[in-house]
Amino acid sequence: MTDALKRLSDEGVAIWLDDLSRKRITSGNLAELIDQSHVVGVTTNPSIFQKAISHGDGYEQQLADLAARKVTVDEAIRMITTADVRDAADILRPVFEATDGQDGRVSIEVDPRLAHETVATIAEAKQLAWLVDRPNTLIKIPATKAGLPAITEVIGLGISVNVTLIFSLERYRAVMDAYLAGLEKARERGLDLSKIHSVASFFVSRVDSEIDKRLDGIGTDEAKALKGKAALANARLAYEAFEEVFSGERWASLDKAQANKQRPLWASTGVKDPAYKDTLYVVDLVAPGTVNTMPEATLEATADHGEVAGDTVRGTYDQSRAELAAVEKLGIAYDDVVQLLEDEGVEKFEASWNDLLKSTEAELSRLAPSEA
Repeated sequence: MTDALKRLSDEGVAIWLDDLSRKRITSGNLAELIDQSHVVGVTTNPSIFQKAISHGDGYEQQLADLAARKVTVDEAIRMITTADVRDAADILRPVFEATDGQDGRVSIEVDPRLAHETVATIAEAKQLAWLVDRPNTLIKIPATKAGLPAITEVIGLGISVNVTLIFSLERYRAVMDAYLAGLEKARERGLDLSKIHSVASFFVSRVDSEIDKRLDGIGTDEAKALKGKAALANARLAYEAFEEVFSGERWASLDKAQANKQRPLWASTGVKDPAYKDTLYVVDLVAPGTVNTMPEATLEATADHGEVAGDTVRGTYDQSRAELAAVEKLGIAYDDVVQLLEDEGVEKFEASWNDLLKSTEAELSRLAPSEA
């Protein structure tokens, strides 16, 4: 059942799992996915942890210990989430070593409540890197305007980063610029650039969800014909930008210093519209040097019936530009859509984090030892 996943991997797409829980770690499931399904990395986010801790098992003893120590709820969440990331990183360590640090990585996100605070984001990223204390960790920083200088500073300190919540092509170029500026800082500080890695998480399915909704509102045949095209076009043009930036003069000098390219990572690849094939954002975004982080359902669908037919990105740029232009011509403003999606993305992660705070606080209260 993994032939399609092998083909995907052979085409230069790194397969990462967009999920993590303690049960997945302790049951051997994560190790099995690495062994049998070509999974070479893991991504997490506040929503994933909220689901895992609120509804999963395996956390009770640690929660009881934390309750006995009377830690704050914020500290409890960080102790729990970094423990999971540390254990997952240890499981992926052989992949990390076999790929010279490119894969075998686990991502953990800064507190989403800090998305619009540069200095606090930098401090949080440093703290998370210290807490997890594994070389195969990526610290997730959102691509908000406040996040961009934080990315530069954190990369400049030699900490590897997963830049998340990228929706627009303009912001993606700013992210790549922030990464290059960070590498230049690291070089000035005498750091080994070969040890610094980064991915840029370009969100896919949410673009279709928002634009398709607006196309349905227009309701014409012309509008309906454009449904399901904007997200792929947007991501493909992101790859064009990646090719351009990482073949330019600025990159050439960093390349000589053994720096690593910041790989595009396709995120939000679970298909939300049942009218579309459930492998759409995998098989139609095949290009070398990319990462696709998938929910388990998408991973299983790709393994079962995914049709991987080689590179489906390069050679599509003119068509992709025409498709986005056609959407704009109908009165759907691209800039409005991507800004809305960024704002909603931050809000959703913050809401999940707040839900996690509440449910963890309730558990800590329940498990607190009664005073004699």
